[in-house]
Amino acid sequence: MEQQIKFENYQGELLAGTLHPARESSIGAVVAGHCFTCSRHTGILRRVCDELSKIGFDVLRFDFSGNGQSQGGFEHSTWSKQILEMEAAINVMKDRGADWIGLVGHSLGAAIALLTARKIDSIAAVCRLAGRASASRPTYFLTHAQQETLTTNGQVEFTSRGRKLTITQAFFDDADSHDLVAATRSLTIPMLVVHGNQDEIIPVSEAYLAHDTNPKRVKLFVVEGGDHMFSRPAHQQQVGQTVADWFRHQVG
Repeated sequence: MEQQIKFENYQGELLAGTLHPARESSIGAVVAGHCFTCSRHTGILRRVCDELSKIGFDVLRFDFSGNGQSQGGFEHSTWSKQILEMEAAINVMKDRGADWIGLVGHSLGAAIALLTARKIDSIAAVCRLAGRASASRPTYFLTHAQQETLTTNGQVEFTSRGRKLTITQAFFDDADSHDLVAATRSLTIPMLVVHGNQDEIIPVSEAYLAHDTNPKRVKLFVVEGGDHMFSRPAHQQQVGQTVADWFRHQVG
């Protein structure tokens, strides 16, 4: 049965999480991070976590600060802050006795999962869902006028998923300090990259780039007809089972 928990990030902000205890004897743990401006309750993340728990993983999906039910302001979001928050979630699972831990992330969460895996030696495997292989840019979701405001004022308001939010130049400067291609190239643990070939937000070419950067470590799975959120129930089932099966094969 799912359990709702709270834990602190390094700034003392409470982060909201949902714990999926393994339905069989635990074989490991997985921490899951959500997409940009989303929450831990997106359909694809819930399905993946449920499938993982079915086959013996303890799974924690959580809201990054400024999102969902977690404390903190979205305007303070940076990749570096979210990496530290994923690390805090990992520590929750370690405190629960996990000694084998994998990471999974969707969209921006995929970048955070990769960068966290590169930072923490104890991470055994990482899965990226609909993630970008290159850095984030304002041009991806801000209008030209919004980009000018960002340049002039150092911050700009935008609307996403019904929320009026503020994003800062510091967010993009911080993103530029992280090299996803270099992180993928230097990866020494297995990584699964899952992407829909009809992704309307991040093109599937980003998934092929990730694979080609480190083909010995990266396995690629392309979902035919899949969009960015894997919104069709059949696609969510396909992705959930594929991810769960892949993680199970990573446990020695």
